[in-house]
Amino acid sequence: MPKAVAVPHPSQESMRKLSRLLLSPYDGLTSPTGLYSEFAQISREEFDDLVALANSNHVIVRGMEIFLQIMNDAKDNLRSQWAGEALATEKARIQKAIPFLHKICETFDDHGYDVTVIKSLDHWPDLGSDLDLYTNTTPEKVCAMMKSRFHATIASRSWGDRLARKWNFEIPGLPEAVEIHMGRLGQTGEQIAIAANIAQYSRTVEVDNLSFRVTSISDRLMISTLQRMYRHFYFRLCDIVDSASLVESGAIDYENLRRAATTAGIWEGVATYLLIVSDYVKQYRGTGLDLPQIVKASARFGADPVYYKRDFIRVPIMPHSVGLYSTQLTGLLRKRELQSSARLGLLPWLATAAVVGQKITGSDKGIW
Repeated sequence: MPKAVAVPHPSQESMRKLSRLLLSPYDGLTSPTGLYSEFAQISREEFDDLVALANSNHVIVRGMEIFLQIMNDAKDNLRSQWAGEALATEKARIQKAIPFLHKICETFDDHGYDVTVIKSLDHWPDLGSDLDLYTNTTPEKVCAMMKSRFHATIASRSWGDRLARKWNFEIPGLPEAVEIHMGRLGQTGEQIAIAANIAQYSRTVEVDNLSFRVTSISDRLMISTLQRMYRHFYFRLCDIVDSASLVESGAIDYENLRRAATTAGIWEGVATYLLIVSDYVKQYRGTGLDLPQIVKASARFGADPVYYKRDFIRVPIMPHSVGLYSTQLTGLLRKRELQSSARLGLLPWLATAAVVGQKITGSDKGIW
């Protein structure tokens, strides 16, 4: 059997270019320092790297729409065609997934079960690689419904999945997995405070003329923080673009966010998350976001220590993320939330097992 050839990851230069495309204003063809000069001579290989990176960072629609505008203005038919093909492929995927997502939500409603879309629609007009939902309904009821109505099968669950109380369902005809969180949030399912209010504070949005219940702005930012600052320790570029847009729209009630995040024990993480976003934006616009003092004063660090590696913007685990984790655990212990504290206390062991498994087998499958 021939040896598999490893596919190289896009370079740091590709990340810089993609960040420029999404965060720097397009100021026309004549500006000597504008976006057109950045992409006028891009090769097919460089373009393919850009598309691969945009895909893994959930910004392919927004990135390619700007790239297409630039090339159309320049009457560059070849590169316009490249962008048009990449856009068509991604939009076809999205146009297939969205009706599936709506039908799943309708089915929850038909059964009288609460359901809220989390994460997946935050990137619109882009879409995440999974379809993520939250419900307070029992796993037995949800699993039975998914099997009977969609002929879904349940994917193998890792230790982390079981602690987090999440299930991945595979539905015939739908390439994306449907990930459903039930009753808890957080890497180890330690977050009851946030989870308890998801349905109550959810709001309705229209996507492709279909209605969806999605998280409140505060819950959306806290879930993003949990995912980036306390679990994966990396940002996708969509996190930067999405959160920057929220700040600039004036949609964030910072006092409400601070109260909710403090109750959940992650306020310093939320503030740090927002400062990283602001600092990253500043690199490409010259000025950061207009964050209030309560955010700046509570943030542990900004974008200085973050770095690019393997497609994403990485947050150092030591000592940066470890400090946030310790604060979260201390807060839970102080409030005598012993079950949540015990769950969160398993995180270092889980992470260690994942690292060991990765070194021994080349995969952390079944653990993380």
